[in-house]
Amino acid sequence: MYQPGNYTVALIFMAISMISWGSWANTIKATRNWPFPLLYWDYVIGVVGAALIYGLTLGSTDRGPTSFLVTLSGASRDAIILAIAGGAIFNVANLLLVAAIDIAGLAVAFPVGIGLALVVGVIWSYLIAPQGNVLLLFGGVALVVAAILVDAIAYRRRDGGQKNPDTAKGIILSLLCGVLMGSFFPLVARAGAGEGALGPYAVLFVFSLGVAVSAIPVNGILMRKPITNTPPVSFKDYVRTGPANHLWGIFGGAIWCTGAMASFVGAHSALVGPATSYAMGQGATMVSALWGVFVWREFATAPAASRRLLAPMFLLFIAGLLTIAVAPLYGN
Repeated sequence: MYQPGNYTVALIFMAISMISWGSWANTIKATRNWPFPLLYWDYVIGVVGAALIYGLTLGSTDRGPTSFLVTLSGASRDAIILAIAGGAIFNVANLLLVAAIDIAGLAVAFPVGIGLALVVGVIWSYLIAPQGNVLLLFGGVALVVAAILVDAIAYRRRDGGQKNPDTAKGIILSLLCGVLMGSFFPLVARAGAGEGALGPYAVLFVFSLGVAVSAIPVNGILMRKPITNTPPVSFKDYVRTGPANHLWGIFGGAIWCTGAMASFVGAHSALVGPATSYAMGQGATMVSALWGVFVWREFATAPAASRRLLAPMFLLFIAGLLTIAVAPLYGN
């Protein structure tokens, strides 16, 4: 299988993870007036399909002990269960994230939800596999948390400080998403370690199956009882939509899976480790905020007091990510 041979290449993989995870949700914006539970079926197809493709290509460059088919066939039951559980937890978290985006927008749902996931995931991942300088790693996390708080203040000022059910609902969904989103990656890390472990590409594929299996009951419920301000939908609505919506959904899943592949491979590398790989991947918060602010213009009509907070927010994110990026270079 392909594995980064030096830290520069590993850093590129982490950057790919960050950009992919921060960009896939734009496909939701591209499918106008199409409920996210319907789009989500195509998203799942994109995730599973891309995971299989990466396994049969990058994961099968040789027939070594960590290659895709070798570790998939020789994996222990515990490793498979951990990977599937990680996929199931991620699936629920991701559905909550998509709902939060629908209610609160990209510039808010990602920083709050994924920012919290960053804190939870890094702490848990570091306890499982302590790699990198702890002061730099958690110092960077602290800077990212500060960026999240600034973003939350900007969001409140954007709405003039007014409280409404939708605002509160969007924030609550983002927080729930963050707790769950921060819990799946450590399970993935454990599935790829120890006797009978899955290689990173095999972990990705089994993880994607966990996403697909759990989506059937969870997304099925959300179709009938939406948590957003949209009417219930059925599979008839899924079939009736045009091919463009289906393609956008599949494309979104493939983009997210690309980020997961890069992150899982980075976490498996002795050069990086799970905590740093996950932390860098969650720089997706900054990427998504850039999309929300500059492309989708979510703060275009916000008062000056709100817009002035955007620059400090991005600076804190950048400082935090740079600090996290250099943590593996200085050991423990």
